[in-house]
Amino acid sequence: MKALVAILLLTLFLPGELSAGHPKFNAAGKYKIVQVTDTHIRTKMMEFSQTSVAMLNKVLDEEQPDLVIFTGDVVSDTTYQAGLELILAPVLQREIPWALLFGNHDEEQELNRRQMLELVRTYPFYIGARAAIKGVKGYGNNILELKDSQGKKTAALLYCMDSHDYSKMKPTVEGYDWFSFDQVQWYRRASAKYTAANKGVPLPALAFFHIPFPEYNAPYADPEVKIIGHKREKKSHAAYVNPGMFAAMLESGDVMGTFVGHDHVNDYIFNHYGIALAYGRFSGSNTTYNWRIGNGVRVIELTEGVRGFTTWIRLSDGTVELPVTFPDDLPLKK
Repeated sequence: MKALVAILLLTLFLPGELSAGHPKFNAAGKYKIVQVTDTHIRTKMMEFSQTSVAMLNKVLDEEQPDLVIFTGDVVSDTTYQAGLELILAPVLQREIPWALLFGNHDEEQELNRRQMLELVRTYPFYIGARAAIKGVKGYGNNILELKDSQGKKTAALLYCMDSHDYSKMKPTVEGYDWFSFDQVQWYRRASAKYTAANKGVPLPALAFFHIPFPEYNAPYADPEVKIIGHKREKKSHAAYVNPGMFAAMLESGDVMGTFVGHDHVNDYIFNHYGIALAYGRFSGSNTTYNWRIGNGVRVIELTEGVRGFTTWIRLSDGTVELPVTFPDDLPLKK
């Protein structure tokens, strides 16, 4: 029945007709984000795919977020539209604003990144990227301006970034792709613009993408790095080439935390030179590897006027795990 309601919603509105409006802090000065990652929906494995849908139905009722953001590997090895509509149903039924980024597996079907974005942007309540940015590599690069509770001025930023898929320099460089120089420059220019408009004070900001950048390897290189959460992968599956995106964020001073997916059995968060580097919680099921980690989502809550955030994991059984207040719970290493 719930899936049918979502399908009816899709047919009632013409592409682009229904907008979610500008995101803003609520009257209490709060803004809550649910990060969904690596659902790997496969319609040929419907029983397991429905596990992700059931989980999302439950956590959305429990958390009632202001935004849902999918951080890649949403659909794998299936007709993209069919898989997308399956996992979108809980969000559309509740009329929650949402955004979506692509991972390294999303193109393993009939559509390329451009075509996927053209499809994604037609659905109701979508507030993400509408098209590629000229001169900037990727599909999904976008900045969501979070307005204050009065809806008058920009109070925080949500950077959405396409981290691409696989290295284009094989066999010289194996593994995954990395942010391009033009993406780093795009971020730097945008951050500087917002800081200048805010009288030289960087706005609180978060960044979302799929593949972690190399700095996520810090807890593997140094066992004394304090993490909160699970580190079950043998390594962080970041790109082997460091494009300098983290350095750009560090120097720009606005990003408080970055949130990725990709590594299904990592959900840790740690403080890296003042920026929280965090994984989402694996939101998929047995359509892909998971080593029996319970599926769920990461929840992030911002408070208007506060440079920091709270975050926790909400599991499919309703359990709340790994609550973190950043930066208080993860002070800089002295």
